[in-house]
Amino acid sequence: MKKFLMAAFFTATATVAFAQQEQRKSPHVTAEGKDIKVVYGQPSKNGREIFGKLEPFGKVWRAGADEATEITFAKDMTFGGKPVKAGTYTLFVIPEPKEWTIILNSTLKQWGAYSYDKIKDKNVLEVTVPLEKVKAPVEKLTYTVGPKSLDIAWDEAKVAIPVK
Repeated sequence: MKKFLMAAFFTATATVAFAQQEQRKSPHVTAEGKDIKVVYGQPSKNGREIFGKLEPFGKVWRAGADEATEITFAKDMTFGGKPVKAGTYTLFVIPEPKEWTIILNSTLKQWGAYSYDKIKDKNVLEVTVPLEKVKAPVEKLTYTVGPKSLDIAWDEAKVAIPVK
């Protein structure tokens, strides 16, 4: 009986993992720095107008593709000038034409931002950062963890969130 239960467990786990992979449309990548790790689905521009169209202004975005982006802090830090405890959080963004609101939420394993309204009371931090226009469009959503900022770039937009 014990072997049967173990086999059933592994079969169910493999089935769920396979189903999640089948739902994914974009590759999943990791950006890492000294004390920060970001795991996200990396969509491509593919000739689309991204901000204001595909990702509407003023609406919560999962900050990636498929599952919502997750960020892990290895130690207590400041993020956007505000203190954040070590741990893993879901990262959401509200894009606007001149600035973005970056949100850290304690509810993990979200599929997109579809249930955000049900979990927004779990927000642990919100910061607003200015938007920069980049000279050449960035084809793939890219997170870069630098020594003083977490940068997010895609299409013609880039933001730098100060970190310490």
